[in-house]
Amino acid sequence: MYLGDIYTVTINLAGVPAISVPCGNSSTGLPIGLQLIGRHFDEATLLNAAYSLEQ
Repeated sequence: MYLGDIYTVTINLAGVPAISVPCGNSSTGLPIGLQLIGRHFDEATLLNAAYSLEQ
């Protein structure tokens, strides 16, 4: 679990917004997620990008 957390904790420490969106499935059928990271105080752009990817 520690190794899974190591990739997400740094975003929280930097204080920038981030979101994870589904982007497909692996060859074995497991879901794959894409993490988007935005600029400081630019949540609107990040949410618009995530919404566009989900469409």
